[in-house]
Amino acid sequence: MTVPFSERSAGFIWFFSFLVKFAQVSKRGGNQILLLDEPGLTLHGKAQADLLRYFADRLLPKHQVVFSTHSPFMVPPDDLTLSRIIEDQVEQKRPGFWTTKGTKVRGDVLATDPDTLFPLQAALGYDVTQALFIGKHTLLVEGPGDILFLKALSAQLKRRRRTALDPRWTICPAGGLDKIQSFVSLFKGANLHLAVMSDRAQGDKRKLEQLKAAGAIPESRIMNYPDVLGIAEGDVEDIFEPETYVGIVNGAFELKGRSALTLAKLDKDAPGPGRLVKRMETVFRILPASTPEFDHFSPADWLIRNPSFLDGNGPGVVTTLDNGEKVIEAINAALPR
Repeated sequence: MTVPFSERSAGFIWFFSFLVKFAQVSKRGGNQILLLDEPGLTLHGKAQADLLRYFADRLLPKHQVVFSTHSPFMVPPDDLTLSRIIEDQVEQKRPGFWTTKGTKVRGDVLATDPDTLFPLQAALGYDVTQALFIGKHTLLVEGPGDILFLKALSAQLKRRRRTALDPRWTICPAGGLDKIQSFVSLFKGANLHLAVMSDRAQGDKRKLEQLKAAGAIPESRIMNYPDVLGIAEGDVEDIFEPETYVGIVNGAFELKGRSALTLAKLDKDAPGPGRLVKRMETVFRILPASTPEFDHFSPADWLIRNPSFLDGNGPGVVTTLDNGEKVIEAINAALPR
């Protein structure tokens, strides 16, 4: 179907007209200065970012370009020194009396009033969300503890010349299985290769099915620890052989002497099978009140700072590393060949 030019979107008409006008300007030659007032105002945010790249690639090599904007997508977040703040300044001489100081152009882009600064903040915020936590190949996990445990296991496996995490992976905590779908939707269309490694407990089956049904990520890249480890339910902690995890918990919470946990205590007060982390929560509830409160992150944080804990070839460490290698192999298999 052919759509008349006059019936196309305002953004398309503006961009096409700009290209035609620039083609005419280019024929004149010379180092001309291009002054543009709110260019791309009718363009979508991503199209405005494309326009900014067009300026950098096609215009700036031959021309000086000066333009005004209120849009964060037209601010180059990687080079804010190119930006100038323009603001109407007023001064209060005394209560109720204001004096206009005129329009001022400032180069100190980060030292101005909040309203004027907003487009710059928005540009930086968008850039951070696109680049700080995610990469081209992003593995979504539930929390920061997953990242530390996987990194610690990977480092130990690499030292033993076994399968470690592929360096192409960027691991990002999504904040829980409930939020993974929202995260995937947020970055859909950003040309990212996403995969998921999640926990699975009773009641999570429906959430995983919904994530698969959404179709944003192929089912082969939606994984969970229990499926890889061949257990009914589990978390990242279930990679660890129970006695090995007990040792990590003792180190993380400085449980010594009579306060130290043992596998026998764990089996007595919170018998398995079941999720290791839930069993540990049960044990901590009956420990003396002076015992620190159990949390998921502290053991992972302790292990990443004490990697030698996984040295040696005791049966618990061997089982833990075998499980860790299974999980890492499944994660690496989700990468494109």
